[in-house]
This record gives sequence, structure tokens and C-alpha cells, in this order.
Amino acid sequence: MRTGRKPVPAVLKQLHGFPGHHKKVGIEPEGRGSISPPAWFDAAQRAQWKYAIKHAPFGLLTGTDREVLAIWCVAAVEHARAVLEVRKLGQVVKTREGNAVQNPFLSIVNRQAVIMLRAGAELGFSPAARASLGTSSLISDPENDVRPGAKSALDEYLEQKPDRLN
Repeated sequence: MRTGRKPVPAVLKQLHGFPGHHKKVGIEPEGRGSISPPAWFDAAQRAQWKYAIKHAPFGLLTGTDREVLAIWCVAAVEHARAVLEVRKLGQVVKTREGNAVQNPFLSIVNRQAVIMLRAGAELGFSPAARASLGTSSLISDPENDVRPGAKSALDEYLEQKPDRLN
């Protein structure tokens, strides 16, 4: 396993410039292919997959990312199932001998949360991960552009509206 800092993607290096006169970045491999859910997913996992695809940073996921996204989807569904069990049984349960112990589903909740965070960071699913992606025309979504100065469809409509209230 590699130690130290994670490598910075070429897009980010180009955005930030090349301080310290580091050598310029060569060609960085990109993912290929369209992304589709695995055949072995159940209905809840497929629903989570669709949610993730719909809400992922625009233009980021490719067929190469399929297995990481599958890991995230399975972890999200198992996390939700374990949370429901904890709610039903409580955080502390009694053994057959009457001893109070931590609900075994709590360890499942915690482990699946760790898996979701790690896979989600690789996929750009957290604010910090999205911030590290930078601003690129490859990633921006023209429908949901929220950069300063970008006009939304509502702003454009209000500018054209004849009975504008100003």
C-alpha cells in the first residue's frame, strides 16, 4: 500500500499552476465506458445506484468506476438496514443470560459508514472530495451551474419578464 500524500490529478495541477517550477503533468489516463449497475443488485441497491448516478458530480463517473460505486451502494443499503434494526431493538440488548450488551447491528452501522466514506471520497461524494476536484468544464453541469456570475434559468426568465418588480 502506498504511503504519504495521494497523487494530485492532472486537472487540479493545471488549475493550481505549477508552483516551485515542478515539471508539467503528462497525459493522465481517464475512465472509459458507460456505467451500469451489476446484475446481482437487489431492488434497494438498484435504487441507491440510480440515486448516486443522478446526484454524482456531472461527467465524473465512467464504466471504470463501476466497482467502487457498487461498493458504495451496497454499503449504503446495508448501513440503512442495520440502522433500522438498531432503532427496532435499541442500542443495548440483553443476552440469553440477561446481560446487557451493545447491539451487534451497531458494529455493522459503523463499519458500513466507514466503507461509504472511503468509497464516497474516491467518487467525489463529500464536500471535501468535491472541493478537491476543482472547477473544470469536464465536471461542471450546465443545468446546475452555481459558480459566481452564472445565471440560472430563473434569473434569465426574470430578466425577460416585462412586469419586473424592481
